[in-house]
Formats: sequence, C-alpha cells, structure tokens
Amino acid sequence: MIPFRLYAFAAGGCGAVFLGYLFFRRKPKSAKELEIQRRQWLDQVGRITDGTVIDVQELKETEQNFSTFLVFQYDVAGVSYEASQDVTYLRQRVNLQSCRLGVPTSVRYDPHNPGNSIVVSERWIGLRQ
Repeated sequence: MIPFRLYAFAAGGCGAVFLGYLFFRRKPKSAKELEIQRRQWLDQVGRITDGTVIDVQELKETEQNFSTFLVFQYDVAGVSYEASQDVTYLRQRVNLQSCRLGVPTSVRYDPHNPGNSIVVSERWIGLRQ
C-alpha cells in the first residue's frame, strides 16, 4: 500500500509543477513586439555605415492593409549586403516620396551579424534628405 501512496504523491507533485509552469511561463511575443525589440537593440549597440536606398515597396496584406518595405544596400568589411525593413509602423517618421532609387542613407547594423540592420527606428533616422 505504501508504494501506491508514493506514486499518487509523485503524480500529484508532477501535476502541480506542470500547472505552475503553465501559469507562470512567459507568454510568446507577437511579431510586432519582436520587431520593436530588435530596433531598440540595434539602436543601442549597432554601428553605422553608409548605404543607399534601392526601393520602397508597398505590399497588399488585405483589402485595407498595406505593408511598406524600405529596401537598401550597404557594405561592411568588403561584403555587400542588401536588406529590407518593414516601416509600416514608422510611416510618420519616413517621407516615402523622397525615398527612391539612389537616396543616400546611414545604416545601423549589428557588428556580430552585419545582415541584421535598420535604417529607421523610433529614436533614429538614417535617411538623408
């Protein structure tokens, strides 16, 4: 009889631990929250280099929603990178009419992963008018 009580106690303890995990675990972040966190991190630790705006593209998500992407090119340590940034939530900070082919810009990039880069954040704008 004692082993059965021990098994019941162990099963109850495992159940309590599992319920505690479900209750106290971190909730997954949305894509928008992850992008804001990435921009803030690059704004703090990123290095700056010169680049060029290649294009501005508006992609239709739904009938009412459009996503705006800023496509740019830059060089780091002799390697050429081409990247895009979703500036949908930063439209008030970007003049899309002046962002066309050949516009010079400053690019903020991660020194450990130069492919991770931005042109616009909440506190910094690399676009030159």
